[in-house]
Amino acid sequence: MMNVENIHFVNGTNELSHVLNELLQNIEEPQLLQQQEEEQSQSVSLQDCLKLLKGERDEQRLAGLLLVTKFCKSDDLVSLRAIYDAVGPHFLDRLLRTGLGKGVVSSGSGENRDAYLQLSVTVLSAFCRVSEIASSKEMVSKVPMIFEVMSMNRSGMPVLEECYEFLYLVSTASEDGLTALYESGGIKLLAHQMSALPDGSHLMELAMKLVQLMLKKLSQGIVENDHLSELSVIVTKIARQFALLQNALKFEALHLLSAIFSSEYSALLHDALRVIQNENWSNHMRDGVATILQNRVAPAEKFEALILAESMVSIKGEGWLIGQINLPNVQDPIPADRCLLLVLESSRVEVAVLLNELAYSKYEASKSSSSTAETIISKQQKVTIVFSLVEKIIKLISNIGETEGHLLDENTFIKAINGLNETIGVVLEYLQDAKEHGQKVGNDLLASVRLVGSYLAEAPVACEDKITELLGYMLSVEGEHESGPFYSVCFLLPMLCQKTMKIEGCKLLASSGGYKAVVDCLMKLIEQNRNGVENNGCIFLACDTIMNLLKMEQITFSEDESTFISLLKALALWTEKTNDQSVVMMASSICTLIFDMTSENALLNHPSLSSSCLDSLSRLIARSLASWGQDMSDAAKADMDLLEIVTAGYSRWADRFPQIQKAVER
Repeated sequence: MMNVENIHFVNGTNELSHVLNELLQNIEEPQLLQQQEEEQSQSVSLQDCLKLLKGERDEQRLAGLLLVTKFCKSDDLVSLRAIYDAVGPHFLDRLLRTGLGKGVVSSGSGENRDAYLQLSVTVLSAFCRVSEIASSKEMVSKVPMIFEVMSMNRSGMPVLEECYEFLYLVSTASEDGLTALYESGGIKLLAHQMSALPDGSHLMELAMKLVQLMLKKLSQGIVENDHLSELSVIVTKIARQFALLQNALKFEALHLLSAIFSSEYSALLHDALRVIQNENWSNHMRDGVATILQNRVAPAEKFEALILAESMVSIKGEGWLIGQINLPNVQDPIPADRCLLLVLESSRVEVAVLLNELAYSKYEASKSSSSTAETIISKQQKVTIVFSLVEKIIKLISNIGETEGHLLDENTFIKAINGLNETIGVVLEYLQDAKEHGQKVGNDLLASVRLVGSYLAEAPVACEDKITELLGYMLSVEGEHESGPFYSVCFLLPMLCQKTMKIEGCKLLASSGGYKAVVDCLMKLIEQNRNGVENNGCIFLACDTIMNLLKMEQITFSEDESTFISLLKALALWTEKTNDQSVVMMASSICTLIFDMTSENALLNHPSLSSSCLDSLSRLIARSLASWGQDMSDAAKADMDLLEIVTAGYSRWADRFPQIQKAVER
């Protein structure tokens, strides 16, 4: 609940004072009139006000309310309750309607309408200090009318702050109040009004608190259908407060933005924010994130800043991390790479802390009741966010490294590489710990493998000793809903494809048994492809990795015939109905290299390979060799290296495969 000292009564404007004097002249209460006229009088007694409020005439009750605004303190809840009971909700309702031009109190038609409106909203806001009054159906029912007051668009409306206070007090007092706030169009109203509210003002604070309250009413479907544009506007306005303010409200903005970007509808919001033309809001977000990360703040608040950074990179691209930073009261220019380095360093620290806590929760504290599944899940979710951010930084550094005229100077580039090396080292230690504890299943482990794979795809020689030790284990990691390792292999394929170009990489993959995981992965990818799920990038990386292995004459797989026979069957099915020349050439090249290790008789005698499968393989080799000649298509020319593998291989083993030889010569 907001501190009552932050909310004030209207302090008797000239218009209200004029109305008060008029009313007092018409009331036959000479003793009270005498008190009002005495300059030395400090206040009017509560009993005198109550007497007026219980009067039969509207003039008496109006005078009583006006006097209340002059002497009753905002934290005197007992007096406020007594005053409310004395005047009654019916008169308050009539007074508000009169101020809106929907009714008339008997004291003077509509000539004092603005004064009545000001008085009505002021006392309603005051009465809602008492939670029982704020939660009453009488107050809840007035929410739409308060919206109407706020929508009048009168410049300098003196009771706008009281309107916001009323809405805040009513919506925090009961669920019905919050529902009324939302269903009356609270999101739309705030999206319209927040741009006009002064930066850092009490009004802006109240508006942000109302947004925070209404977030719990929003779901993905509601946002998509009703509030996407309004919510995106609200985000841009809060981003400005996040950047410009240097007080407690800055952290309120941080908490609110973090809650919005952590919600189930965040992906929808990302799409809406991408199309906003004005770039100021994204610059404000960078300014705010940099300020939080470079100062001493609570760890939870630093993590919220990382949530915002991850969201902004998802919305605007990795380049958002590099840009001019403008901070209040700072004249000297701040390097454009400051945000990048702050985010990377904070992410490195967060990864180390979270993985250490996760390891403790999983392997040590599990013996005590203090460690719960909820705690582990929460930390795993946090790890996923930070990993995503680090992965995007890896992509940024990789793109910059490939571009002439770096956006980063050499010193910054080295700092970034060192920071990434340290982060990946921590992740590898976490995987080592999991291996030693016999853990292979977990989304946190899978996310760790993904991050390592992303980095090694750009720096395949990094952390070589650790990778040599952990490669077989990483290829065996499974997500919680997987029936076997698949995604872990996919994540490592870019690195494996590069490593197996050299004999050392091939030996490592063969000795660890990891090649079996790659073959299994390729067969699953082929099955998905046949079912309409295209992932050609992974398929061809897996094919290239297997070909690199099979081409190394120093590596033999004679004792693992079943693995490659299963692959032959998958390749036959993959190519049977395709017209894609690159698929035909890739599959036939792998088959050619496998045929080097066996014979037609051996295949036909194998229980899992049928004669029809051999027929398909024969047609595959014949199709690939048929592309050789003077009138080669452009596609065939592009696959010339593969065609050479098939041609050379066929010349080596054709006499051992009479059925294939017959198909080729046909």
